[in-house]
Amino acid sequence: MATSQEGSTNNTQEEDNIQDLGGKEAVEKLRDLAEKAESCFFCTSIKTGVPLSVRPMAIQQVDDEGNIWFMSLKDSHKNDEISSDPFTHLLFQAGAHSGFVNIYGISEISRDQAKIDELWTPLLKTWFQGGKDDPDITLIKVIPSEGYYWDNKNGTAVAFLKMAASVITGKTMDDSVEGTLNID
Repeated sequence: MATSQEGSTNNTQEEDNIQDLGGKEAVEKLRDLAEKAESCFFCTSIKTGVPLSVRPMAIQQVDDEGNIWFMSLKDSHKNDEISSDPFTHLLFQAGAHSGFVNIYGISEISRDQAKIDELWTPLLKTWFQGGKDDPDITLIKVIPSEGYYWDNKNGTAVAFLKMAASVITGKTMDDSVEGTLNID
């Protein structure tokens, strides 16, 4: 997922703020930002629908392979849409000024009771009234194919101080970091 840096403040910044991540580092960055976000916009009908379908979804887990897990009812619109078009787009925002992630992937729907048991929390009964043994619960596993993130290096306080210093000095000194996430 390449982005153009032409005309970007990245070109006038003294610090290197492009950091592409791969393998375990990419999975850890994705997990960290997804856990901070707690939910994302889950987009389906990417290839087959106009307009695409978007809804907020609670993230249940980012596993060690970088797959992102959700729970859904088997008769939901999103399950129908995934069945006909498995391409999925996830958009995360962990905070107002940091922790953004853009993931494209392929979704799979399953009914793995052991995984449901592993991911189950009492709060999920809000959406799944039959509890964790409800036969209508399904899992959605999103297998990332492309990803990109935007974050800050040293936390919100340092990022704010660097922004303030930039205003005073006239030099680009933001604390941002961004790059591709190569999960495979």
